[in-house]
Amino acid sequence: MTKTPAFIAALTVATVALAGNLSAQTALKDEIRVRDGIVHVGMAYEISEKCSSIRARTFRGISFLQELKNYALEQGYSEAEVEAYVKDKEEERRLIGIARTQLARLGVVEGDEASYCAVGRDQIERNTRVGWLLR
Repeated sequence: MTKTPAFIAALTVATVALAGNLSAQTALKDEIRVRDGIVHVGMAYEISEKCSSIRARTFRGISFLQELKNYALEQGYSEAEVEAYVKDKEEERRLIGIARTQLARLGVVEGDEASYCAVGRDQIERNTRVGWLLR
């Protein structure tokens, strides 16, 4: 059974969680803090789904997404801009691509559970944002 739909769902949920009264000078997809935050959540989720010995820290993930939402609200994005971002399938594919590229750079090999576990353990040990979202 493939976990790709679950990964896509996780990224979509993370993006939807940013919904609020968002409007600003740059496109939401160009907000580095928001984009990277969603990518980190996606990376942690993918690791937790593909490594049986590592789990996502759900409460931390939800809290982190709330922080991203608050940040986005502070930046002044409109509801319409967020809604467009959430529904943008091209952007969703781009974020998934970024997350998977970063995982591969860290040593993940698609289909190799041990590589997901090794990267996950390393991220946890180094207390990176991705590691912080895992246990």
